[in-house]
Amino acid sequence: MQGRPLRSSPARIGRLALVVAAIAVAVDHATKWWAVNELADRNIDLVGSFRLNLVFNDGGAFGVGGRFGFAFGILAVVAVLFLVRAGGLIADGRWSQVGVGLVLAGAVGNLLDRVFRGGGGFLGGDVVDFFDLQWWPVFNVADICLYVGAALLVLSAGRSEAADA
Repeated sequence: MQGRPLRSSPARIGRLALVVAAIAVAVDHATKWWAVNELADRNIDLVGSFRLNLVFNDGGAFGVGGRFGFAFGILAVVAVLFLVRAGGLIADGRWSQVGVGLVLAGAVGNLLDRVFRGGGGFLGGDVVDFFDLQWWPVFNVADICLYVGAALLVLSAGRSEAADA
């Protein structure tokens, strides 16, 4: 009885995940560019406690661990390499592909800040955050991508590709 041949290497990330990641990284960096240029000397109040407030985050998620920015950068590199190399094993349907793409975009978006924004050496740059609820840590589009992508992966886990169609 012949079945599908076993793969000798992990499945690479799918085209949909790459397109989602590319679009989300572009949106993340366009909004960060706007924030750096428009919010340097002011805040913009939107609705209720929600405002746009420029913050340079040298730590990890939610500004925690400022002394460990380099370590967070290394973790982001590992996550990106894993997702590119093995994302196809995680994402076998449309929604899980979108989830992998969003998680990849979040990691890449904040990693680019760590690499290219001045700071304490390689991977020591600060991440630009600007969405401020005033009762939650300040965040950015990449952070939204990470959490929405992770939620999609959890919600789509165990679903067959036919269920995504």
